[in-house]
Amino acid sequence: MLGYHVPDPDEAMLVSGGRGKDNAPFRVVIGHGAFVVPLFRKVRYLSLAMFEAEIGERCVTKQGIQLDVRAVIAFKVANDTLSIVNAAQRFLSEQEREMSVLTGRIFSGHLRSIVGSMTVEEIIRERQKLADEVLMASKVEMSNIGLWVDSFQIQSIDDGNLGYIAALAAPHNAAVQRDAQIAQSQAAQEAAKAEQESQRKQAEYQRETAILRAEYQRDIDKANAEAAQSGPLAQANALQEVLTAQAVQARKQAELREQQLQAEVVKPAEAEAERVRILAQAEADRTRIQADAAASNNRIALDQLLIEQLPEIVAQAARGLSGANLTVLNGPDGVSELVNGMVGQGLTVFNSLQKALSPNNEHNPTTVDRVQE
Repeated sequence: MLGYHVPDPDEAMLVSGGRGKDNAPFRVVIGHGAFVVPLFRKVRYLSLAMFEAEIGERCVTKQGIQLDVRAVIAFKVANDTLSIVNAAQRFLSEQEREMSVLTGRIFSGHLRSIVGSMTVEEIIRERQKLADEVLMASKVEMSNIGLWVDSFQIQSIDDGNLGYIAALAAPHNAAVQRDAQIAQSQAAQEAAKAEQESQRKQAEYQRETAILRAEYQRDIDKANAEAAQSGPLAQANALQEVLTAQAVQARKQAELREQQLQAEVVKPAEAEAERVRILAQAEADRTRIQADAAASNNRIALDQLLIEQLPEIVAQAARGLSGANLTVLNGPDGVSELVNGMVGQGLTVFNSLQKALSPNNEHNPTTVDRVQE
């Protein structure tokens, strides 16, 4: 817009041609725009940005030793109206060059003055103290010309080839080297100890491993030996058990065979022999009875004799059967059936004898029926 001017953020706009505030020779505008009447007012700009100045001075210390000191100053125009007016009146034409030159001169003077009041040892050991004193001494003059110092840093201090600073540093360097050697020696000792400990642990591990391997191999050998011995022993035990089992089985088979022989051969043979004996005895008795009957020629006497002999015949039959291997299956009924059978057999024998002894082989019903009853 015609007549309206706006300064940059790091600039101060100076409007001359009229009076400013607080009796300032010109109007100062910062951070905003302003209308400027053309032809009657003139606009100039002053930078508020940061500037830098380097200085390098040969200074003489309190001890008379020359030192080359290099430093850097960071400065700018202050933000207040009075500082801007002062700086503009001094540096507006060639702001950067003139401000850097003047600032360097101010700080060089104060630097020489303060270094002259200190020893080399103080300067080396208390460099920040030197910087702070130079900065404080320069602030008043810098403020008078409208400048503000942000920082002052000493870059280097050198005594040329005198070797004074090196001599000051020698004890420290020696101590550092000594400490370094001690530390290195301690580190070497620690490393050696660590190496020895590592070797000891490795040897111990190898020894324990060898012991474990030996024990393991011994257990394996023992197990193999026991296995080698247990094979034939187990086989012999198994064979002995087999032979024992076979002997038991053979004994049981022999007992069973003996029982079978008793049931199938001995008992039937004994029964047959007893039967033959009974029959022979009965035959002998029959012959005797016939002889007795023939002698007496008395039929009644013969029948009576047969009746008297009948119990004996039955008793003989019972004794013959008592040694036989018989099984009674029906309890008391079975016993009764057996007794009745024996009586019936006795009567049958009696009838046979009666028929054999009768002259005409005729049956005498009166006698037999009477006996059966």
